[in-house]
Amino acid sequence: MQTQCHLSVLIHEQAKKYGSRPALTFRSFGSLQWKTASWNQFSLRVKQVSNALLNLGLKPQDRIAVFSQNCIQYLYTDFGAYGVRVISIPFYATSSEQQIQYMVQDGGVKVIFVGEQEQYNKAHRIFALCPTLERIVIFDQSVRISTHDPNALYFSDFIKLGEQLPRQPEVEKLWSQASMDDICNILYTSGTTGDSKGVMLTYGQYDAAFKANGKCVPVTDKDRIIDFLPFTHIFERGWAYLGLTVGAQLIINTYPKEIQQSMRQTHPTSMSAVPRFWEKVYIAVKNKIDEANPVEKKLFHYALNVGRKYNVEYLSRGRRPPLPLRMEYAAINKSVLSLVRKQLGLEHSNIFPTAGATVSPEVEEFVHSIGIFMIVGYGLTESLATVSCDVKGKPYTIGSVGRPIDSVQIKIGENNEILLKGPTITKGYFHRDELNEQVFDPDGFFHTGDAGFMRDGELYLEERIKDLFKTSNGKYIAPQSLEAKLLVDKFIDQIAVIADKRKFVSALIVPEFRELEEYAHDNDIQFKTREDLCTNEKINDMIKERIDTLQQQLASYEQIKRFTLIAHHFSMENGELTNTLKLKRNVINKNFKEVIDKMYED
Repeated sequence: MQTQCHLSVLIHEQAKKYGSRPALTFRSFGSLQWKTASWNQFSLRVKQVSNALLNLGLKPQDRIAVFSQNCIQYLYTDFGAYGVRVISIPFYATSSEQQIQYMVQDGGVKVIFVGEQEQYNKAHRIFALCPTLERIVIFDQSVRISTHDPNALYFSDFIKLGEQLPRQPEVEKLWSQASMDDICNILYTSGTTGDSKGVMLTYGQYDAAFKANGKCVPVTDKDRIIDFLPFTHIFERGWAYLGLTVGAQLIINTYPKEIQQSMRQTHPTSMSAVPRFWEKVYIAVKNKIDEANPVEKKLFHYALNVGRKYNVEYLSRGRRPPLPLRMEYAAINKSVLSLVRKQLGLEHSNIFPTAGATVSPEVEEFVHSIGIFMIVGYGLTESLATVSCDVKGKPYTIGSVGRPIDSVQIKIGENNEILLKGPTITKGYFHRDELNEQVFDPDGFFHTGDAGFMRDGELYLEERIKDLFKTSNGKYIAPQSLEAKLLVDKFIDQIAVIADKRKFVSALIVPEFRELEEYAHDNDIQFKTREDLCTNEKINDMIKERIDTLQQQLASYEQIKRFTLIAHHFSMENGELTNTLKLKRNVINKNFKEVIDKMYED
C-alpha cells in the first residue's frame, strides 16, 4: 500500500513501517560486492544529510546539484535536501564542463555533489567561474582532490557535519513547514533542438503523480526494482520514487553497461528502460535462435508463437485464452520461455515500464511473447514522467502508448500537437518567463511539441513536430519512426535518417561492428580497418538488402533510397548526442555535410 505523505518525510515514515527490512541494494564505488541498507539506515543517513546541509548554511529553496552516476549517496543527498526544503538539481554524469557551468550559473547552485574523478575534475575546473558555488562534496572516497582546492570535501566528512543530528529540531520544524508548492527539483532538458531549459518540479506534482500512477502501475513492497536509467532522467526518478512510496526495494546499478550482469546477480522484478534496451535483448535472442540447430530453432519459434497468441492475441485484448491454449502456454512457458527470462535474470518478473522513444511493434510483441509485461508509456520531464501508459488487466494495443493516467487532461491541438493540463504538469521553466508565456495556451494547456491522436481511449504518437521532415517533393517523413524500424536489425547500431528539404530519404548508419566483422570473416571479405568494412561493396549490398526487407511495408517516398556506413559512432563529445543519447540532428547535418551531400549527387 502506498504511503501518502510529503517527500520531505517519506523515508522516515517508511522506516517506521518497515524498520530493519532492506530498502536499498547497492555496490560501493569500485566494489563487486552487493550490500544492503535497511529503511532505518536509509532514514538515519537522510537525517544526517539534512543536518549537514544546515551546517553548511543552506536555507529553504537554496539549490544544490548532484553530478554523479547512480549510487546510494545520490539518494541520501536528494532526500536529505528535501528534508530541509532545499532544491536538488540533477546533472547527467556525462555532462560536459560547458553544460555544468551553464546549469550551475543558471540555477544559482551553492553546493555541487560529484561522483567519481571525472565529475570532480570538471566541477573543480568550473568552480572559479561560478560565483554562487561554495562547496564540492565527493561521493567516491578514491577521488584525488587537487592540492589547491580548499572547497572540496568527501561525502564521509560531509556526513560528520550532521552525524550526531545537531540541528534536528530545526530539521523537524522545516518538515512542518514543507509545502506542496515548494520546488523540489529543477531538471534541465537535454536540448535536442536548442538551449537546455530548467523544468521546475514541485512536491505537489510528485504527490499527484504518485497517486495517479499508483492506480495503474501494480508495484508493491514485494518488488525489487533495479535502476538502469540515471536518476537524472525523470522517468527513472519518478519510477524509483514511486517504488519507495510502496516500500519496494531499490537495486542501484551504478554503471549502465553492467546492467545485464547486475540483473542476473540481483534478480529484479521490475525495471524502467528505454526501447533501445529491449531492442538489444531482441537482437541477442534472435541471434541465438539463428545459431541454434534446426530442432531447437523450430521449438523456439513454436514457443514464441504460443506466447504471442496467449499474451498478445488474448490477454492484451482483455480476452480469456481458451483452455487448450492455456495448457499449451503453461507447458511451453515452463520449458522454454522461462529459460529466456532466466538468462536475463528475470525469473520473477512483474512489470517493465518502457518510454523515452518509439517502441518498435516487433520488439514490443516479442517482449510480451516471452512472458514479460512491458508497460509502454509516454511522458516528458514537464509532465513528471507519465502522461499515459498500458495498464495491467486492461486491454492495450501494440503500437499505442497506453491510456492517460488519472488527473491528466489531453487535448489534440493544431498540427495534431498533444496538449496537457493537470496537477502533474510543470508550472514552467526556471528563469524563462517569456518562454513560459509561449508554451501554455490561454486555457492553461501545455504545448508538448509532440504530435499524436486518441483512438478507443488510447494515445498514439506520431512524431515530434520539430522532428518531422518535409522532402523537396512536399512529402512528410517521420525520422524517429523509421529509425526505430531499422534498429531491430543486428547489423545496425545507430542510424540518422536524412530527408529534410531533400528529394528523397537517405541515412547515415553506424554498423554493429562485432557483427559486421564476424560477417566479413564468414564471407572471406578482407579488411584492415572499420573504414574498409564500411566501404566494402559486398557489405553495402548485404545491408541494403536487409534495409529493403525491413522497409517493404512503407510507402515508396518513406523508404531509404541511399545510405552511407559510418566508421565512428555518433557521440556526446562531438555534440551529436544529448545526455539521454538522442540525436542532435542539426549537429549531425553539420558534421557530416559532405557525406550527406554526396548521397544526393546524381
